[in-house]
Amino acid sequence: MRIPEETVERIRQSVDILEVINDFVSLKKRGSNYIACCPFHNEKTPSFNVNPTRQIYKCFGCGKAGDAVRFVMDIENIGYGESLRYLAKKYGIEIEEEEQTPEEFLRQNERESLLIVLNFAKTFFQETLLNTDEGKSIGLSYFRERGFTNPTIDAFELGYTLDQWDALLQEGQRRGYSRDLLEKAGLILIKEGNAGAIVKYLTGFGAGSCSPFITCRAGSLPWGPDFKNR
Repeated sequence: MRIPEETVERIRQSVDILEVINDFVSLKKRGSNYIACCPFHNEKTPSFNVNPTRQIYKCFGCGKAGDAVRFVMDIENIGYGESLRYLAKKYGIEIEEEEQTPEEFLRQNERESLLIVLNFAKTFFQETLLNTDEGKSIGLSYFRERGFTNPTIDAFELGYTLDQWDALLQEGQRRGYSRDLLEKAGLILIKEGNAGAIVKYLTGFGAGSCSPFITCRAGSLPWGPDFKNR
């Protein structure tokens, strides 16, 4: 069954991310945002940040981020549709679901898979920027030279791509993502050699700083398939 797009939009417009997250985590106000110890990993110092103006959350410890729909998906370990139904029930919104064709069902599942792998890529490039020698010496230096502060880097979820042709592929496969899914998301390119004898798997991006194209349409903040490279 499919939830009509107008109902999805009504749910999103009705949701208050502070109310949703406060059902699971005790938030404390700090400045214009709210903080708490992250519910997705163990920590003693709060690194979980909620921005009520943008209606998003971000953990600077484990990298989890998204909107209210994504939060419910992660905290309850449920899918996109189930998360929307949870929020609709919380806010008293009636859902009149429509029958899905097999083609629509496949498209929805594929879209959710792509968003998951794009979110993995976002986190991978962020961690590369902050936790690798190359990322810190080149990527962070590049941002610092242009006056970017840590809050700005965090807010725009900036990252860095290594000068290593298969870095994203190797990490993606280690996490269980297939080459086909990574390619379909636009995260790797396949380069064939003479007569197809040699196949190399390349990330679609050379070394350099990069930033995401942000969307909240499916409950996450994925990186788009095209990156702004240095």
